[in-house]
Amino acid sequence: MEITLNSGYKMPIVGLGVWRMEKEGIRDLIINALKIGYRHLDCAADYKNEAEVGEALAEAFKTGLVKREDLFITTKLWNSDHGHVIEACKDSLKKLQLDYLDLYLVHFPVATKHTGVGTTDSALGDDGVLDIDTTISLETTWHDMEKLVSMGLVRSIGISNYDVFLTRDCLAYSKIKPAVNQIETHPYFQRDSLVKFCQKHGICVTAHTPLGGATANAEWFGTVSCLDDPALKGVAEKYKKTVAQVVLRWGIQRNTVVIPKTSKPERLEENFQVFDFELTKEDMEVIKSMDRKYRTNQPAKFWGIDLYA
Repeated sequence: MEITLNSGYKMPIVGLGVWRMEKEGIRDLIINALKIGYRHLDCAADYKNEAEVGEALAEAFKTGLVKREDLFITTKLWNSDHGHVIEACKDSLKKLQLDYLDLYLVHFPVATKHTGVGTTDSALGDDGVLDIDTTISLETTWHDMEKLVSMGLVRSIGISNYDVFLTRDCLAYSKIKPAVNQIETHPYFQRDSLVKFCQKHGICVTAHTPLGGATANAEWFGTVSCLDDPALKGVAEKYKKTVAQVVLRWGIQRNTVVIPKTSKPERLEENFQVFDFELTKEDMEVIKSMDRKYRTNQPAKFWGIDLYA
């Protein structure tokens, strides 16, 4: 299943997120994912594993497992590189061993102190607060993103972690409209208004943290996952599916792209087996009633400032 972006390119509706993937395990995970049928990989400069992803992709191309044109590869501009968009994109392409990206996203709507292209640091001031660069506007960053398309380095460009107001502004100043807004959304954090706004204006919503973060966010941020919710377990039993499969299917039926992350081979396969059933309207409503407006990904823990405040 694919979604056609406003750029005209098709994006597979299920992808594999590589956040917090251990470098030594990436090769096997990506090769296995491609064998299972994954054709969409979600990367970021800040994940600090683009080079390892690139090595796995090069092997997959060399052995004939897949062709470059079969894949949809996303990566992201880090906060510290807003004033160096073209250089940062070229650095990611070099690490990924690719000639072009299918999608390049502004990772967060904030420019921070530049620490060197590709270093993706989050510099804190003496006060322990993120060093935000107030001289670079998001509009300036976006126009540099647009240059990547005309240069042939990127097919589609988009945004990530933008709210309704920032997305509206981007639509106002953009010559090339954002194709995607990648946001945290799951049954406990549904963000229906933002999803509706984006979809109304032709922006595809990609759900990062589509399973509510699970172990990763519990470790980093101390948050709880919807996967333990009794009501979701009840829905899963009805379909003889796992809770994770039900949650991913819910995301698909909202017309959002889902990019679950896992380091476990059995979960890799499980997360892709979501096309052989459909949730009823009643079960979609049951899940809709679970919204807690509960964000699980909290970078404020490290930045000394809540960018969502």
